[in-house]
Amino acid sequence: TELEESTTGRIPLNYVTDTWFIQHLRESEKSWYDSFKRLFDLLLTIPFGIFTILILPFVALAIKLSSRGPIFYTQARVGKNGKEIFIWKFRTMRVDAEKNGPQFTSSTKTDPRITLIGRLLRQLRIDELPQLWNVLRGDLSFIGPRPERPEFVAPLVERMPYYHLRHLTRPGLTGWAQVQWLTPTSTLDDNLIKLQYDLYYIKNRSFLLDLSILLKTIGIVLRRQGT
Repeated sequence: TELEESTTGRIPLNYVTDTWFIQHLRESEKSWYDSFKRLFDLLLTIPFGIFTILILPFVALAIKLSSRGPIFYTQARVGKNGKEIFIWKFRTMRVDAEKNGPQFTSSTKTDPRITLIGRLLRQLRIDELPQLWNVLRGDLSFIGPRPERPEFVAPLVERMPYYHLRHLTRPGLTGWAQVQWLTPTSTLDDNLIKLQYDLYYIKNRSFLLDLSILLKTIGIVLRRQGT
């Protein structure tokens, strides 16, 4: 088990039982790091916040010219301890994108709901920058499992009761699953694959792992991979 975990960077779901939870997820031992990480988050918001303010007029104009509708939008997500949070984003889709109900974005390159400027904002992860407000509020961290929508969490918990373990820590702007699994999340099965990486992160989170995720994320953004 340990060998597979270290070589793949994930924890297969068939290993996750009550016994595994008791043996490996000692959250009290991580409390000191979570406190340090909160300070790290606040410090990181300063340079990223300045960058966001500088580009805001240009992004706002581009969004307005690309399609009708607001510049920002909010969306409900499930945060730490299962608490519902509302995250902010730059709008990248048409205003009627979910007229048929919530659905996954299969691909940034082919999803017809995404505007032309929206594709670029997503590829460069600029659409996520308004979530710096969520980081300041304490809803999010820079690094952690990406928060999922409540509409998708309910069926995922039905299929995998241990899915709620990913809510043990504060969710993030980017995470281990996002840098390890670059395939767009288009089905519930894709989410369960990402859960294996999320559990690895929750068990092993540390400064070095967070730094590795941050550097990998920068590389992915520069290469415009994922999404």
